[in-house]
Amino acid sequence: MTRIEHVSDTALWVATYRAMESERPDALFRDPYAGQLAGERGRALLESVPWARQSAWAMIVRTAVMDEIIRQAIERDGVTRVVNLAAGLDARPWRMDLPADFAWVDVDLPGILDHKGVAMEGERPACRLETVRIDLSDREARRALFGRLAEDGRPTLVVSEGLLIYLEPADVAGLADDLRAVPTFRWWLIDLASPRLVDMMRKRYGKGMDPGKVPFRFAPPEGTAFFAPHGWREVEVRFNLEEAHRLGREMKGAWIPRLIGRLFPRKAEEFRRMGMVVLLGRD
Repeated sequence: MTRIEHVSDTALWVATYRAMESERPDALFRDPYAGQLAGERGRALLESVPWARQSAWAMIVRTAVMDEIIRQAIERDGVTRVVNLAAGLDARPWRMDLPADFAWVDVDLPGILDHKGVAMEGERPACRLETVRIDLSDREARRALFGRLAEDGRPTLVVSEGLLIYLEPADVAGLADDLRAVPTFRWWLIDLASPRLVDMMRKRYGKGMDPGKVPFRFAPPEGTAFFAPHGWREVEVRFNLEEAHRLGREMKGAWIPRLIGRLFPRKAEEFRRMGMVVLLGRD
């Protein structure tokens, strides 16, 4: 059995979902690079991890919604750079229709970015792409990077897709503070899970993941209010269940939480906020 033994393995797993979606005639997005990025290990993980196929809808919806918000930030808010923290195998600089002079910065561990570099050799990004190999848990290194990026004054959207859930709350707070300290970092796009969702994930994926190496940690009971003391406010929230219904990618049995919500109104909001994509702005 192939197991997820490092957080970087999750990038292979999610790339496999993007490849699956791209093969559909009604695909929400087209990622022609996802299959080569995921490789055999990504496909093996999909088959080995319990509940992996049943969870495809959530990752596909997250990708599609973040695509929409990134486009919106460029067209409406004047963003001229994305800083993609824990970029993993995200192929947006290649697959999205981005301005040629747009700046995109991929930041992640050397191992995963080296794999990505080999897989994407010969492919040309649509925009100006910079790749930065650092460990984001090294606060001194990330502050140095953030300080350098602040020098050109570009209005920046920070993206951290699939990152925060693996961090301790104190580490998320520190990252929020460091991002807030950079005036040009005006928006921060994240995904956020509730404690109930994290409990479900631990039970469902338990046999396919090494919990000591790939732990689910960050799921603040207060939701986006967690970020308020660190200078970030909620600008826009997209709830996974609602977005899945809108986009036609609902999970099997999606009618059950809707029925429970109608019968027990207090439960409706709990189900609604289990998983979400959030755009934060500077307070």
